[in-house]
Amino acid sequence: MKRVSIILSLCVVLALAGPAAAKITFVSIGTGGTGGIYYPYGGGVAEIWSKYVKGVKAVAEVTGASVENVKLAHKGETVIGEVMGDVAVAGYNGLSKFKGKKHNILSMAIMYPNLLQIVALKKSGITNIEQVTGKNISTGSPGSGTNFMAEVVLKALGIPLDSFKDSRLSFTESANALKDGTIDIGTWSVGPGTSSILDLATTHDINIISFTPDQTKKILEANKTYSSVDLAGGVYRGVDKAVPTIGVWNVMICQKSLDADLVYKLVKALYEHNDYLRKIHPSAAYTTPENAVKYSPIPLHPGTIKYLKEKGITVPAKLVP
Repeated sequence: MKRVSIILSLCVVLALAGPAAAKITFVSIGTGGTGGIYYPYGGGVAEIWSKYVKGVKAVAEVTGASVENVKLAHKGETVIGEVMGDVAVAGYNGLSKFKGKKHNILSMAIMYPNLLQIVALKKSGITNIEQVTGKNISTGSPGSGTNFMAEVVLKALGIPLDSFKDSRLSFTESANALKDGTIDIGTWSVGPGTSSILDLATTHDINIISFTPDQTKKILEANKTYSSVDLAGGVYRGVDKAVPTIGVWNVMICQKSLDADLVYKLVKALYEHNDYLRKIHPSAAYTTPENAVKYSPIPLHPGTIKYLKEKGITVPAKLVP
């Protein structure tokens, strides 16, 4: 997905006011498409940092999401990225789509859990993911964590990736394609209550495909960062019962080389003004210092560790870079 703007990783601009020079640090945040939660969440984080961290101007950028955000942070086109935990692990270790190249990223904070939401229209009669063969579907946009997760799940279930037509659409595009009948199944890995599915469910009867216990077992064996969770009933119109699915935590990553004092200030502001972030999306309630040590899938940045220690939170050795 084309980004709204391209900002150099960490630009220092000197705004001269008389004899004194005020240093402004520009921080770019790689988010995702506008139909998910990453973008509004990232916009809220940018507002907090710009308002409460002296000398910082933060901007949220539309991107292709998780996989792209790891690559952007590594290359220095952004300094912060919103990333699914499975993708963070792959990028940090140079696995899967990162093709043996370890990326220079560390965890900065834990955001909230994503739930895999595989959507079909009720009239399609599709109730099991194994019915995907021969269908037109979307596993998510290229470079996204949704596409990454969908491919892991399909492979774990023994479904060949060439057994269906994959349009690889964004969240908004997937919802529109389901409405138009140009795809049979759309895939979202996102916090529950995402705008694009909510919008789809207001005009069309939808079915969110659940996993059987056997399918769940195979998926969890394929990726240790995943967990079995239920999408609560009542989140979307017409989906009244809980749907067994797969969850993964989202991570806010940053460049490994980012200044520890800057990261400390950013993390401090993020946690101390979480009430504002929760007004933007309730999923931000999961963004806590305690969850950073509970659920971070890769080591934490030294700036984050400094803040956690100040709060009296013990950081396990495995999370110290």
